[in-house]
Amino acid sequence: MSLGYWNQVQATGFEVPSDRPLDDLTAELTTMLGSTRAEVRDGTAYPALATWIDNGVYDDLLAGLGDGMVAGLAVGLGESGTDTVFRRSFSALIVAECLERDTAHRLLPAARILDWGDRIAVWFLAERDTRGFVPGKGWAHAVAHGADAIGALAESPHLGGPEHEVLLDVLAERVLRQPADEPLASGELDRMAHAAMRVLRRDTLGSDALEPWVHRIAAAGNAFGKGGDSDPFLTTAMPQAYLRALFVHLSLAPDPPEVRSDLLLTVIEALRLTNVHYLQAPTH
Repeated sequence: MSLGYWNQVQATGFEVPSDRPLDDLTAELTTMLGSTRAEVRDGTAYPALATWIDNGVYDDLLAGLGDGMVAGLAVGLGESGTDTVFRRSFSALIVAECLERDTAHRLLPAARILDWGDRIAVWFLAERDTRGFVPGKGWAHAVAHGADAIGALAESPHLGGPEHEVLLDVLAERVLRQPADEPLASGELDRMAHAAMRVLRRDTLGSDALEPWVHRIAAAGNAFGKGGDSDPFLTTAMPQAYLRALFVHLSLAPDPPEVRSDLLLTVIEALRLTNVHYLQAPTH
């Protein structure tokens, strides 16, 4: 179908066309998620699928739709700098929509949600293409979209404390394994901090789980290399920036988790330790 067809669908507020089977429309939109044209990918395919999910069009088909999207996370996985990232990244957004629909209406069994969660985590940690905005092609934003999927997963009623602890570890691992020469500079750290807040708001984790999580990130943020041949901030800037993002979100976000006060103290101490040269008491 031509883009003109989908422009007409968009003009109706993304009403489901009656002239073609839903399966055919879905297959075409799924292909469009991988387009290198922003107006096709995130201007048409994503909002169409998201609108139909939100309107219950796929309620009886949600398992199959989500399965297709998590399969899309593996398309070209391991590549970097290629156009396959668009399919992976926007598939993650649609999985997040499927998860949120299930959370609202309890449409799927726990096993299906947990399977999607495993596959999201595997993709998120294996994703090598961490570009934000791609000139001439628009947003790739795989890390940001992956964080959105993890946040949606955290809110599922099928997950509890053990799974929430794993999700926080996945977020930390993504920060810690980010290549030093490919910094996340397009809002990804705030999206990952927001994902962590969605985990924390479930109020299933106490200080016994959260303090080691923060300390792990802080240790990486304080791991200055020895010797003068490399820039020590290449390895410490990313975890330090994530701690700052967590501090902002914990301090300012509405509807704080029950652990906010205690966790803020832990994060503040971590920031103090990773910025000790700047935060020492003045000497006279």
